[in-house]
Amino acid sequence: MEAFCGSRFWDSNLTIHTDNPDLTPCFQNTILAWIPSIYLWSALPFYLLYLKRSKRGYIVLSVLSRFKTLFGVLLWSVSWADLFYSFHELLQNRTPPPVYFVTPLVVGITVLLATLLIQYERLRGVQSSGVLIIFWFLSVLCAVGPFRSKIMATTAQGHVNERFRFTTFYIYFALIIVELILSCFKEKPPFFSPVSTDTNPCPELNSGFLSRLTFWWFTSMAIHGYKRPLEEKDLWSLNEDDTSKNIVQQLSKEWDREKEECKQRDDVTYLKKSNHVLNHVGDGPEEAEVLIRDKKDDRKPSFLKALLRTFGPYFLIGSFFKLIQDLLSFVNPQLLSVLIGFIKNKDAPAWWGFLIAALMFVCAVLQTLILHQHFQYCFVTGMRLRTGITGVIYRKSLAITNSAKRSSTVGEIVNLMSVDAQRFMDLMTFLNMLWSAPLQIFLALYFLWEALGPSVLAGVAVMVLLIPFNAAIAMKTRAFQVEQMRYKDSRIKLMNEILGGIKVLKLYAWEPSFSQKVLEIRKNELRVLKKSSYLNSLSTFAWISAPFLVALTTFAVYVSVDEKNILDAEKAFVSLSLFNILKFPLNMLPQVISNIAQTSVSLKRIQQFLSHDELDPNCVETKVISPGNAISVTNATFSWGKELKPTLKDINMLVPSGALVAIVGHVGCGKSSLVSALLGEMEKLEGEVAVKGSVAYVPQQAWIQNATLKDNILFGQAPNEEKYQNTLEACALKTDLEVLPGGDQTEIGEKGINLSGGQRQRVSLARAVYSGSDIYLLDDPLSAVDSHVAKHIFDKVIGPDGVLKGKTRILVTHGISFLPQVDHIVVLVDGKISEMGSYQDLLKQNKAFAEFLRNYALDENIEEDEPTMLEEEEVLLAEDTLSIHTDLADNEPVTNEVRKQFLRQLSVVSSEGGECPNKMSTKRRVCEKKPAEPPLPRKNANEKLIQAETTETGTVKLSVFWQYMKAVSPVLSLAICFLYCCQNAASIGANVWLSDWTNEPVVNGTQHNTAMRIGVYAALGLLQGLLVLICSFTLAMGGINAARTLHAALLENKFHTPQSFYDTTPTGRIINRFSKDIYVIDEVIPPTILMFLGTFFTSVSTMIVIIASTPLFAVVIVPLAILYFFVQRFYVATSRQLKRLESVSRSPIYSHFSETVSGASVIRAYRRVKAFVDISDLKVDENQKSYYPGIVSNRWLGIRVEFVGNCIVLFAALFAVIGRNSLNAGLVGLSVSYALQVTLSLNWMVRMTSELETNIVAVERIKEYSETETEAPWIIEGKSPPEDWPSKGELEFVNYSVRYRKGLDLVLKGINLQVHGGEKIGIVGRTGAGKSSMTLCLFRILEAVKGEIKIDGVKISEIGLHDLRSRLTIIPQDPVLFSGTLRMNLDPFNKYSDEEIWKALELSHLKRFVSSQPSMLDYECSEGGENLSVGQRQLVCLARALLRKTRILILDEATAAIDLETDDLIQMTIRTQFEDCTVLTIAHRLNTIMDYTRVLVLDNGTIAEFDTPLNLIAAKGIFYSMAKDAGLA
Repeated sequence: MEAFCGSRFWDSNLTIHTDNPDLTPCFQNTILAWIPSIYLWSALPFYLLYLKRSKRGYIVLSVLSRFKTLFGVLLWSVSWADLFYSFHELLQNRTPPPVYFVTPLVVGITVLLATLLIQYERLRGVQSSGVLIIFWFLSVLCAVGPFRSKIMATTAQGHVNERFRFTTFYIYFALIIVELILSCFKEKPPFFSPVSTDTNPCPELNSGFLSRLTFWWFTSMAIHGYKRPLEEKDLWSLNEDDTSKNIVQQLSKEWDREKEECKQRDDVTYLKKSNHVLNHVGDGPEEAEVLIRDKKDDRKPSFLKALLRTFGPYFLIGSFFKLIQDLLSFVNPQLLSVLIGFIKNKDAPAWWGFLIAALMFVCAVLQTLILHQHFQYCFVTGMRLRTGITGVIYRKSLAITNSAKRSSTVGEIVNLMSVDAQRFMDLMTFLNMLWSAPLQIFLALYFLWEALGPSVLAGVAVMVLLIPFNAAIAMKTRAFQVEQMRYKDSRIKLMNEILGGIKVLKLYAWEPSFSQKVLEIRKNELRVLKKSSYLNSLSTFAWISAPFLVALTTFAVYVSVDEKNILDAEKAFVSLSLFNILKFPLNMLPQVISNIAQTSVSLKRIQQFLSHDELDPNCVETKVISPGNAISVTNATFSWGKELKPTLKDINMLVPSGALVAIVGHVGCGKSSLVSALLGEMEKLEGEVAVKGSVAYVPQQAWIQNATLKDNILFGQAPNEEKYQNTLEACALKTDLEVLPGGDQTEIGEKGINLSGGQRQRVSLARAVYSGSDIYLLDDPLSAVDSHVAKHIFDKVIGPDGVLKGKTRILVTHGISFLPQVDHIVVLVDGKISEMGSYQDLLKQNKAFAEFLRNYALDENIEEDEPTMLEEEEVLLAEDTLSIHTDLADNEPVTNEVRKQFLRQLSVVSSEGGECPNKMSTKRRVCEKKPAEPPLPRKNANEKLIQAETTETGTVKLSVFWQYMKAVSPVLSLAICFLYCCQNAASIGANVWLSDWTNEPVVNGTQHNTAMRIGVYAALGLLQGLLVLICSFTLAMGGINAARTLHAALLENKFHTPQSFYDTTPTGRIINRFSKDIYVIDEVIPPTILMFLGTFFTSVSTMIVIIASTPLFAVVIVPLAILYFFVQRFYVATSRQLKRLESVSRSPIYSHFSETVSGASVIRAYRRVKAFVDISDLKVDENQKSYYPGIVSNRWLGIRVEFVGNCIVLFAALFAVIGRNSLNAGLVGLSVSYALQVTLSLNWMVRMTSELETNIVAVERIKEYSETETEAPWIIEGKSPPEDWPSKGELEFVNYSVRYRKGLDLVLKGINLQVHGGEKIGIVGRTGAGKSSMTLCLFRILEAVKGEIKIDGVKISEIGLHDLRSRLTIIPQDPVLFSGTLRMNLDPFNKYSDEEIWKALELSHLKRFVSSQPSMLDYECSEGGENLSVGQRQLVCLARALLRKTRILILDEATAAIDLETDDLIQMTIRTQFEDCTVLTIAHRLNTIMDYTRVLVLDNGTIAEFDTPLNLIAAKGIFYSMAKDAGLA
């Protein structure tokens, strides 16, 4: 080297052991000058490869670019000026050392290369180059040394040596600084790049290298989210590479390639096999066998390979970063040991210390930047994986055969998309741990072994032993979770029923019994929860004590093994920081492995789904067909799956263009299969099928999308108003549009939930008509609609004069009446065509068709009377659906009105008897009026809804935390905080003791008192562990306490809430409080608080330790805290809203998917597959649009918070160096090793704050519903009426007025009325006259505005609600049953004996049914009494009344025509069993009350007439006109 340089290469006296260090000129001229060049040359090949592949268009030459190039050329000329100067010296016979030729040459070529690279990057559209920024930065860094030493040399000598080189060096230095500064600016976006139509592009694409490194480009969104809650429109659009279009395309390509390869391999194998068998007769069979077996092995295409090819390269970049980060994480412990050595060595020059501190800081910052780049790559890979898998599965689901579809349910396929794809996404983050964890463990052990020798193994043994302990706990917890879910589900189910039937519970005064049932379930649920939270606190204990136990065993063994082993600061604290590094991989490894196991299961499931057979697109020929025909099928045989037996055999048919062909046959003879075969949905085993032209298909079960009605009909066609109106007219949809709340803009629920069956079928037909295709395949579209509508549709649409005349129509039908009008009839028998021809021909042949006609003609006659019954049922349905939508019976008088009018029309019609022509239509109007009802009460709901949602944005008030603390109990809360303080004190104590121990003087090569040292250290550490345990136990107790009290308060309040609350609040919202919010309080908040307190106290104790050892540190705490606080506020606000947006946009993906799977055949028939794939991609992209900023927000936060942490490390080290004279090595080790740990806890603290704020809202929401206003008390002490009250059954209304809710009009106005005991009173009146309100007033469901009601002279407003309600009997309008035994439904309080119950059942005509059941009284009623008929439910209500039997009976007649037989039974029973009671009947059918004592006619809330029925008829008033309408007068 010396010959090369002409001077010494390295001189430690000059460089290290001095207060004013400098480098030798030789070192400066070789190593320092070459570092940047080496870097650039080694990076270049990779970078050029990357540039070749990136296509972003070129950037127009800008001023910036010109300057960069200019300075680059100048640099080159400056370097080569040096070179020429050396030649010049040669000529002058002063031979300079070789280095003066080599270095300028190398540097010159390198800067020239950099200059060319600037231009090449410009042409490839790179806006900001990381490679060059690093290059210029390295150059500046390497030039700083020579810069300083040149100045020092000059000042020392007083004159300049080698003036020329001196000057060129300064010019060079100035130029590289300028280049560095210029390269930090970014260029304009590329020219000719694909024109982005984005309104809101993601700034990441155009941001500079530094901005990407630190995620600075995200700051704008963080600020935005802080100012006001983010909305959908604030989100950036996805980067091109993350969109479904690109990703799914790549993945599909790779997957297809994989399938191709497998196929080829199969073919090759097959060939080989046959050759072998032919050639080698002798050893053939064995060989062949081997090959066949091979074939089995590699037959399956591997989806994993496709995934690796698509996402592998990108993911590997992340892995590369992880590798660097892993290596860097071991640098700081080494630096710590150097620092401690430096503190011990009092003669060392101070600049060593500063250099170490600086290196620690740089190393930590690098680690932070690299780690977050790694995470970014991992998360983005995970996100792309989910997009890709979702897209591939979606596309596959539209192509699989029906037999494949049968093998997995829709739910399972949706699960593939949601659960399994999610698993991949979660795995990605930690997949690198698979190789990184062993690497970290290995390195840590290596360094520990260096420091402590074999005694390390003791510590490792402890760690390994803890793994099975944690695993066992995890297994147990999982079992508890399953059990708890069971309880939770049953509790929610019960709550759902209770809220559905809350009105009935109030009328019967049954709340206590049900409240008891809920609390019973809740008790069990909390019992399990308690067990699992104790387990969790055990595992927390293990997790927190682990590092300590490991350190303790290691140190104890180390000191005890040999007297000469001295524990000094260096060994102790370096080992501690290494143990801390070890903790993470050891804990993660088992998790990652179990994750991988789960994911491999998911992978198998996805692969199996993707390997299903697909429909053959070419099984139906669409181009060539014999002229004049639209459809031809020759000798074709079809089955639903390759392995199933054929469904259709030897089908031959020709359909001329424009013909109307009917397909008839018995059920299951293959009519629908034939249509499917024409669509290409079946497996064609042999023969030819040709269908010429576009196809429209109407399936048997209408398939309706969750979109507006209009969108369902247009189905992606261009809107054409005239055509659209004609279509509606033809399909008889005009009348329906009038009753739908939003006309044709009505949003139709999933599976067409808010349309009747007939409406769905007509919408499906309208879609076909609107599509204007050439061929129409109509699979029995007329069976779902009423017969007169069917006729209308046949005439207007399908028939010879319909809209579709001239098109080819194939109609599957059961309706015989239409057959004479069709051109051809095809008769199917058992999958074969038995005959075909026109109606007349077939009748003449007198074969299968004639027989079919005879069978069905009989049915047709019977059918004439059938519709009436059917209609009754439909009205009943209407009734049911109404009662589901918040019980309309008595909340909104207006809606009531509409509904009652129709029902009245109905009852009028049915009472007139006689087949009147308008009967059908009236009834039909009733049914179709149904969808119009719900919107009215929903108006309130909407206003309310909006209010409810607004509470969820913005920050959380402290009062909510205080409420939670109160629920936990304030004493416990304080105790928990106090315990945490103690625990941290113990932890600090242990470490301070350790640092003190390490400072113990060494006498004759040994330390004294080791036993005492170990003892105290162990005691302090175990105390810390114990306190952790106690603390997490207490917190678990507190959390469960809080959960219990909050739930109990909510439940209590909900049972006491007046009915009006339930009328205005959708059940879903109340249930949500009981499920989601209670879940959060049970299971989410306590662990979050635990984590939060843990990280908070760790951070605080770190500050305390550092300040205690270096008091100067207090100065920097304030600015760091301010920075931290700001970052935290910005992050919490933004990330909370992003999470919300993400979860809102997620469910549409899955609902759209399940919709698609069920409508696949329709989508294919209309050739809309591509459009649906695009919709799905769009939905996935919408979801990823809010997920992506969510990931980045975590990176953004991480880098900023960790920067604060790194500053803490820097200052801790710096102040230790500054105050090194007053410090001992132990203290420095203590403070710096604490500082090194703090970054993690700072990071987690912010995340936990965010979690806490997001989740504590649940407390607020539950509080809000626990404090709604309540009704009057159930029992008022000292005001209870006498035991036998009411003994006479006299009723008196005194000037009584009432309204439903504040702000609504009075429904009853000043009623005065007296009823004597034992009278039978009928209450009638037009709808909305206030009949139902009478009952509600008696039960005080509605409280009086003025006036009062007396029963037997007792004012009902003065006694408790239960005292009142339990003494009245009611048979309510709609029979509500709860799931549980029949006995519970009759007598929830177990007040009556079995005999009494059987007696009641006998009188209510249920005895036969109940005694025929094996479980008798314990017969399980399903939810809502689904497993009993409506009539039986009505009778159960009667049995309840008979059991209770008080002096006053209120009978609210069921409005829907329950079968008349049940009605007569009830009336008869009441007349015999309740002879001596006062009976009030709210009548809808007058014939039931014609023999009552008196009739009360209400009109508009006042009493219009009140007299005996005969007198009233004679008076010719309102009652008379009603009776006349009913045909009774």
